[in-house]
Amino acid sequence: MAYEKLPDPVVRPRHALVVDDEPASRACLSALLAGIGLDVEAVASGSELLQRLALCPDLILLDTGLAEEDGYALCRALKQSERHAHIPVILVVEADEAPDLESGMAGGADDFVARPVTLPVLRARVRTLLRIQEERERFERLLEKRQALSYMIIHDLRNPLAAVSLYLQLLRRRSNNLIDPGNYLQVAMTQTHKISSFLDDMLLLAKMERGQLVLARTALVVDQIVAEVCQKLAPEAERQNNTIVVKCEGQPSPVSADPALIRRVVENLVLNALKFTPPQGTVTVRAFYPRSGYAGESGGAAVLFSVADQGRGIPPEDFVRMFDAYEAVHMKEALGKAELGLELAFCRMVVEAHGGRIYAGNNPDRGAVITVEL
Repeated sequence: MAYEKLPDPVVRPRHALVVDDEPASRACLSALLAGIGLDVEAVASGSELLQRLALCPDLILLDTGLAEEDGYALCRALKQSERHAHIPVILVVEADEAPDLESGMAGGADDFVARPVTLPVLRARVRTLLRIQEERERFERLLEKRQALSYMIIHDLRNPLAAVSLYLQLLRRRSNNLIDPGNYLQVAMTQTHKISSFLDDMLLLAKMERGQLVLARTALVVDQIVAEVCQKLAPEAERQNNTIVVKCEGQPSPVSADPALIRRVVENLVLNALKFTPPQGTVTVRAFYPRSGYAGESGGAAVLFSVADQGRGIPPEDFVRMFDAYEAVHMKEALGKAELGLELAFCRMVVEAHGGRIYAGNNPDRGAVITVEL
């Protein structure tokens, strides 16, 4: 299963409101907007418009020549409302309204069309404003995601910081009564390492998002890195009463990659698997070389390595989105999957920067497996 691009937000129908007190004109303007592909609702007065604003229209086509109301004043009122100021307003004016039009645009109108209104002119105005509206909405969604991501980062830093603070306080207050003070120091140091690694990941993620990451490629043998990482994490697995098993298949051959980043990928995947594996479980790390030769050469070998846990597995709908930083935030906050973090998003970006792919699946018997191909 290859990594797939996350789907774009669902495109919803665009809704327009026409405000015109002349029935024939109202029908004509509605037909023109419908011809552009908008869902249209027409009203005859400003009071009706205010009632329909709860529908959150994407566009308002407002006649300035309402018999009992000042269309320009109505436009100004809309634009002065914090709740509705973002809605694009196109004024429908008579050809000789140029003097009033200037004040209308100053009052917040986004554009205008002069009578007689033609489809090509209206289409151009509407499409431009809706394109701007879509960009604004996209930017707002991005800001919301970044804010949620910031909250998640702060939350994920608080836990190891609290652990460091707790164990250091115990050492200070009860150092003479502790049987094994070195164990308390080791826990504090482990949590400090987690903080440092997390911050390093954040820095690298930021660089990769901006296209500023430069890979320090060299020829490396992945199973050597796997062995070193698993040896380093063996004490953590033992503390959780778990075991890490390493299996290598095929003739090891070098690949062209950044050793530090690949090491971080392997470490993140193994720690992630330990997080989901219950006590007395096994995390299995496999390295597989399907062909012999140097992977940097045309037609050379690729290497696959996978990390399998013995947890509850991954719902199929999460196979792709768990590798996206913003989706991980949503899954953690909205769906209550508190164990999720940014580790997998980091892994995905590193692997893709190397021209590889990463994907998730479930073992037939028990647990999940994440596979990397380089």
